[in-house]
Amino acid sequence: MPPATLNSRFSTANMYKGHHIEMELIKKKFGVLGERLGHSYSPRLHALLADYEYKLYEVAPGDVAEFLAGGGFDGLNVTMPYKKTVLPFCKTLSDLASRIGSVNTILKMSDGSLYGDNTDYYGFTYLLGSLGVSVKGKKTLVLGSGGAAATVRTAMHDAGAGSIVTISRSGPDNYENIRKHSDARIIINATPVGMYPDIGASPVSLGVFPACEAVIDIICNPVRTELVLRAQETGIACAGGLGMLCAQAKRACEVFTGRSIPDKVIEGIAETMETEMGGS
Repeated sequence: MPPATLNSRFSTANMYKGHHIEMELIKKKFGVLGERLGHSYSPRLHALLADYEYKLYEVAPGDVAEFLAGGGFDGLNVTMPYKKTVLPFCKTLSDLASRIGSVNTILKMSDGSLYGDNTDYYGFTYLLGSLGVSVKGKKTLVLGSGGAAATVRTAMHDAGAGSIVTISRSGPDNYENIRKHSDARIIINATPVGMYPDIGASPVSLGVFPACEAVIDIICNPVRTELVLRAQETGIACAGGLGMLCAQAKRACEVFTGRSIPDKVIEGIAETMETEMGGS
């Protein structure tokens, strides 16, 4: 599928957008909430998906409650470190968000209350499916203990993975004793280690895991993190987080607009984003 220019859309996107845009949708205000968003590609992604306003909302930890109460938005995506922080501010949660205990998409309801959903789950399952590796019964290490990691653990459980071990900095399973899990067959990075601008960093050394069959890094900037590059060098099946980002954005757009979007749009948007990011 050819990449779109800055002033155009995918032909597949036009299928669901139609030839006119409702004025009410154009007036809507959406955006992404986070602490530091200089690396965010969310505005560009949503510009490829729809024609509503989409902004970056950088908010300090102590100001999140005031920001959410202010209500100057119709919907939000939520990124680290606030995917768990926003939970108590949502009057209602989707079954998925409630089960995971993490929210990355918020919709303001007609009564002004906030509805929380988790579209990261959709994004991760899309990424896992595109990798084409069976995880059934396989020991999995999830690096990280935040909201993104919670989503990954739930998705891996639902996919039938075997033992799922959370590696954190200070928990019982940590980076100091990680060698006791050298039999892990799937490794998933759900930490910011290796994210721009620290692009040379890797959370673990793959040499510790001789049985490793697949590596997933949900970071999308750079497109190929140090961890993914090392996996490629050793012939391990691997994927970065760009596909997950695009898929969750597609699902979030559906939540925001109430419209269904064909899944085939995801691949085209991912190709365009990778081209614009220089395939780094």
